[in-house]
Amino acid sequence: MLTNYVYKLRPNQTQALKISAWVDMLRSHYNWCLNDRMTQYYQQFIEGNYCDIRTKGEASPLTCFVSKSGATGNPWKDSKLDFEGKARNPRRSAGDIQITALPELKIARPWYNGIDSTVLQQNVKRLDIAYKNFFEGRGFPKFKNRSNFTSFTFVMGVKIKGNKIYLPKLGWIRFYNSRPISDGFTIKVCAVRKRQNGWYISVRIEDKSVPEYSAISVADSPKVIGCDLGITKLVHLSDGYQIENPKFSTNKKAKRTLKIRQRRVIRKTKGSKNRKKAAIRVSRFHQKIGDKRQAYQWKTANLIVSRNIDIIALEDLNISGMMRRCKIKSDEKTGRFLKNGQSRKKGLNRAISDAGWGDLGLKIEYLAAKQGKIVIKVNPKHSSQECRSCGHIDKSNRDGEKFICVECGYHEHADIGAAKTIRDRALRMVRGDSAKPGVEHLNAQKISARSTSKRAEFGNPSNRDIKNEIS
Repeated sequence: MLTNYVYKLRPNQTQALKISAWVDMLRSHYNWCLNDRMTQYYQQFIEGNYCDIRTKGEASPLTCFVSKSGATGNPWKDSKLDFEGKARNPRRSAGDIQITALPELKIARPWYNGIDSTVLQQNVKRLDIAYKNFFEGRGFPKFKNRSNFTSFTFVMGVKIKGNKIYLPKLGWIRFYNSRPISDGFTIKVCAVRKRQNGWYISVRIEDKSVPEYSAISVADSPKVIGCDLGITKLVHLSDGYQIENPKFSTNKKAKRTLKIRQRRVIRKTKGSKNRKKAAIRVSRFHQKIGDKRQAYQWKTANLIVSRNIDIIALEDLNISGMMRRCKIKSDEKTGRFLKNGQSRKKGLNRAISDAGWGDLGLKIEYLAAKQGKIVIKVNPKHSSQECRSCGHIDKSNRDGEKFICVECGYHEHADIGAAKTIRDRALRMVRGDSAKPGVEHLNAQKISARSTSKRAEFGNPSNRDIKNEIS
């Protein structure tokens, strides 16, 4: 079993300065590696042939490399014999070449000797992951700055003893031991991360003797609960229970506090220490809001998963698409821009972001996997506009939180009715008797819990169950 524990570090002044220096050097190294790969790609595949200085002849970067120490220099490993006894030269990736060149980096820049070698290697692998995401269609890697590069990773040499943790080349660092690690667990990975109020460490631990979570076999008549996410109420359940939405960052008091603190930042002189102090107060206020939201989401997820149910049906929402900007409208004759409703949609986007639907769904999946329960994502299209009596779908059926069918007159709470519709759709998917085309048959006996590799993330909760409901 894999899980994560998060602790707040208590480094002394020397250790804090050293950790900050590490982050700055690793950020510079990350940007240098990214620029090296971009430059080598441009020289090999964009610029074309070039004139070699020594031979004074035309050379092609596709056959000989511009820089042997670059991201694509010396791409072949030493000759090795395969199982047939033939020599082979396996090609190395750009990440392997840059990891191999780390000793040369330490010779050219001796201050990198103070950083643990595994931390430097993980820094290059971090860039490899960014390129892998790019090839999967998630955007090209970007250069990092102080705001979006605040962590580094250890993969070996970490020890924990009481309220102290040993990090290679940093020594023993005290931390707040809020959750003792149980016997039998071994440390796999440690990530040091900077937040607004100090340094934190995320420790990934593993115990192979503990079996992985597995889904409970579902009977012929499983108990299903549907969840409809909203803004007025955070979650509407199909059994009629509603969970309040505290609106941590969009309530009146929070908006006023944030406005005052941001105004204090603007009034300070640029580059002054007072301006930096005021900016820190703003960032700490955002962190406080985030911590409150996360704690409330864990309680909400526990409240939903701890019910006597077998399957939890969630909406499969495209949240990024819902928060996308409105299309631009322009007058065909004059070419002037027309109103497209973006100013009104801005408030809706803030409310959706404050609700944190995506993070709440992940927490529900995590806790459901721990208890062997199943989570199904259901297409929510027209779930709040479909009549549960006659099946008539019409936009005019819903008026705010009221649902009155214009065809048969059936009426109920719109969001609770939507949760019941999501529950019924999930039940049809489990039984495989869905009448709607395009709905994939889902055998309840083959549904597996979420993989543990995806559950081991930064900030997972403790094993204790939170039983008290949210008032």
